Amino acid sequence: MREQARVRRTVGQALVEFLAVQFAERDGAEQRFVPGVTGIFGHGNVSGLGQAIAQATDRLPYVQGRNEQSLVHLAAGFARESRRLATLAVTSSIGPGATNMVTGAALATINRLPVLLLPGDAYATRLQGSVLQQLEHPVELGLSVNDAFRPVSRFFDRISRPEQLLTALPEAIRILTSPDECGAAVLALPQDVQSEAYDYPTSFFEPRTWSIRRPTPDVGATRALARLLVEAERPLIIAGGGVWYSGAEEALERCSAAWGVPVTETFAGKGALVADSWRAMGGIGVEGNPGANALARQADLVIAVGTRLGDFITASASLFQDPAVRFAGVNVSGHDAAKHGALQVIGDARLVLDALADAAPTGVERAAWQAEAVAAKEGWLAARAQALRATIDGVPTRAAVLGLLNERARPGDCVVAAAGAPPGDLLKAWDASGGRRAHIEFGYSCMGYEIPGGLGARLARPAGEVVVLVGDGTYLMSPTELVTAAQEGLKVTVVVLDNHGFQVIRRLQMNRVGLSFGNEFLARSGAPLQLAPRPNESEHAGTVAGRLEGPAVTLDLAATARGFGVGGVAVQTLEDLERALDVARAATGTTVIVVEVTRYDDLPPSEAWWDVAPAEVSAEPETQARRADYEAARRSQRYYR
Repeated sequence: MREQARVRRTVGQALVEFLAVQFAERDGAEQRFVPGVTGIFGHGNVSGLGQAIAQATDRLPYVQGRNEQSLVHLAAGFARESRRLATLAVTSSIGPGATNMVTGAALATINRLPVLLLPGDAYATRLQGSVLQQLEHPVELGLSVNDAFRPVSRFFDRISRPEQLLTALPEAIRILTSPDECGAAVLALPQDVQSEAYDYPTSFFEPRTWSIRRPTPDVGATRALARLLVEAERPLIIAGGGVWYSGAEEALERCSAAWGVPVTETFAGKGALVADSWRAMGGIGVEGNPGANALARQADLVIAVGTRLGDFITASASLFQDPAVRFAGVNVSGHDAAKHGALQVIGDARLVLDALADAAPTGVERAAWQAEAVAAKEGWLAARAQALRATIDGVPTRAAVLGLLNERARPGDCVVAAAGAPPGDLLKAWDASGGRRAHIEFGYSCMGYEIPGGLGARLARPAGEVVVLVGDGTYLMSPTELVTAAQEGLKVTVVVLDNHGFQVIRRLQMNRVGLSFGNEFLARSGAPLQLAPRPNESEHAGTVAGRLEGPAVTLDLAATARGFGVGGVAVQTLEDLERALDVARAATGTTVIVVEVTRYDDLPPSEAWWDVAPAEVSAEPETQARRADYEAARRSQRYYR
């Protein structure tokens, strides 16, 4: 037997060389699966993995970042816009650099997005004693802060010997390219092991193509769903992110047209039905539109395609009120397909929808249901049109800004949002027809995703504008990747809605508590804050600190953008915003546009309920009243089985 050829590489070098030759293929189209790496170096990764990346940047380009959490968001945004056919690797040092990535790992896993995380770890030899930033657990010496990744990742391994890469790396890539298993894959890399050398088989570094399969649905399950459609009088489709990842937009259009079924959308599924027909009902649920929700209450068959059916979409299991409503789940994940006692159709969304379209009888007539949908949609569009033009005393509302952005958007443009008011506004009112894509991260609703997620989207889609829509509260959490945009010459337009606080949570607080506290950016009134111990309370009588009820804190957010090396401008009117958007589109780099908006004005309500419980015991009459309303509303919740 001829001896297998081998080549000597460090763990870091072997990892980089392996990633550089991994490809993904679907439907005959092939591309690099990990075309780049991003991260921040420290003592835990600079001399091992960092050295390997430095000597291979021609094969695996490196993007420098400012915060590890943001860089995982960047990778997730890239993976989402790539329809999960490609992702980025993210590296960090040990300790806080690694734990910074935990939130990003949770976001990726919850949203079923593939990201490869490579945190540094403490010495495997343990000879050094406690290493800088190392967690010392009293009863488990092998535990490190990286074990925090375990519950929020789909794959976790610690590489304590060089040869473990031979099994760990292929398994990580298998998970990342699996439609039903993907999420965060984590390889914890002890800093000494990263630099250790091993004679790896040369075959390990040969190019490999991973076929991203389309799970074929069971014929019997598909036929059973077709029978349910024949029997249903008021069927409704909920389109989730699985439609986008499968590239099933055309199949969804064909299926809904063949069966005469209106289509609603989740946050991740926004824009799934490309054509603007009577069947395109828009967003559903707590932040959906009242027209779509009116249909949902009457539906006798709900077909969930590529969605987890979270509580925002089902209005905390209160939305679907037909006594005999039935569910069908089309999903690559059996766990998600089975929710609410649904008929499980486990398979790729495009394959299932195509099969259903082919099975449709000719001349399906749902005249009454179509009339209901048309009336509901027309009523909502009229209310939306009025809201999208609103200004109050010359100050634009959030809705008016959204209306202008939608009006100015062109085919191929993409708007990105993640937390606060923008995701709900976009779900409710963004017109995603005509190729105006909406990229909404709401599975984890992570403040701080927006700007790095937008940069990831930019890397994945070189054409068209990428517009990041973000509130001032979220902008303040994570603006520093604007430096990355400047450094890399990445062009996004960031529109900051300045309403002086976390106003969407204030709205919820007013609805559930009856008073406002701690959500607006207001200066402290009265006496200054004192937290030091007071040995003699009598000496400090009358010095109780004031509350956060003073004037709004004045911030120049546009100046912070300029300080980070990108364009920054503040506008006060819709006319100024329109001009600023034109300038931003013509610019070659990133521009931040800060627009002052009204504080308390929202789009028309969805008329759906969300289970957020007011205090059961309170001396405040307002809170007591809201608890009574809550108890009454809970009666609408159902156990769908």
